[in-house]
Amino acid sequence: MNTEQQINAFSLKEKAVSFLQLVASGKVREAYVKYIGEGFSHHNPFFPGDADSLMLAMEENAAKNPLKIFEVKLAIEENDIVAVHSYVKQNPEDLGAAVVHIFRFQDEQIIELWDLGQPIQEDSPNQNGMF
Repeated sequence: MNTEQQINAFSLKEKAVSFLQLVASGKVREAYVKYIGEGFSHHNPFFPGDADSLMLAMEENAAKNPLKIFEVKLAIEENDIVAVHSYVKQNPEDLGAAVVHIFRFQDEQIIELWDLGQPIQEDSPNQNGMF
């Protein structure tokens, strides 16, 4: 089985998680080549909605935060939609954030992305925590 066949054998959930792991580890272009489909768009309000602007922002973040910690807590797949709930720390001293990425796939490729984040509070009254 060649690399392309192996990637296509993954579930959409596995592809979404792999994409995020590659991006978090600084392998942004590899993630885009493997998983981003033609016509990709995203809904992050801080950047234009095209693939290139988000990719460049992800590369800049990876360069600025080489010790980033990314931990998947939950991944859910339904039809062509995958949601991934993660714990992300930009560096080891950072309290981090709970982040949700929602992916829409078409023809086994990511074609749309939403991301939402909530910083972890040091003094939260909620004893259940963010996870």
